[in-house]
Order: sequence, then C-alpha cells, then structure tokens
Amino acid sequence: MTTTPSVLFVCVHNAGRSQMAAGFLSHLAGDAIEVRSAGSAPADSINPAAVQAMAEEGIDITAQTPKILTTDAVQASDVVITMGCGDTCPIFPGKSYRDWVLDDPAGQGVEAVRPIRDEIKTRVEALIAELTSQPTTR
Repeated sequence: MTTTPSVLFVCVHNAGRSQMAAGFLSHLAGDAIEVRSAGSAPADSINPAAVQAMAEEGIDITAQTPKILTTDAVQASDVVITMGCGDTCPIFPGKSYRDWVLDDPAGQGVEAVRPIRDEIKTRVEALIAELTSQPTTR
C-alpha cells in the first residue's frame, strides 16, 4: 500500500512564498502529493503581486486565504518547509524539516516577485521528483 506524501509550506504571513509554493505543488503534482500552507502570523489576504506572478504561470491562487499554523497541520504532514518563519514551527519526531531561504515578497511589486516565484518553482519541481520519483512535465 502506498500513501500519498504530504507537504506543509510555512511562512510568516502565508500570503506570498508559501502560497506560491502550494500553488506550484498542487498544479504540478496534482493528486500525487497532499498540499498545505500556513503562517505563524497570517496576513488578512494574499499578496496581490504573488497572485499576479502566479497568474503569469497559469496558476490561479485567488481563492486561497492565509491560514494560521496549527500543531495539527504539522503533525499531518510528512515534509514541513519553512520560509523565513524561524523557530515558530513546532517540531515533531519523524517529520522532514527544510528551510528554504527566499526573499520576502511582502510589499514588493510583481517585478521583484517574479524571481522569487521562479526560485520556488525550481525547488518545488525538485521536491516533486524527490517525493514521487517522477519528472514534472507540465
């Protein structure tokens, strides 16, 4: 029996980096990987520049809303990827923790967000290959 791997993306506001990463993972992996995202101090809404940058890639994240990081979300995930939230993420044995050092798109225009988006896409593609042993071809 195979189980679907699950990934939790965490950043402070859950409005930019983690939302873009979740959008790419959902789009590129489909149902092969369960996707969650959360923030240690969620914003009121998604960063409009992140929404625009993702739309340029054909991915609509407008329906997403920033969510608070919960212990349950961490416990339910196999891989927890933090993006600038420091030590606010609870640690549980048996989880794979990774820290992706990425610039914060908060307050940035879409021109500044595009390179962050592109770096996230590259990392998500590598993550998919690692978790599914399948190349991404979308």
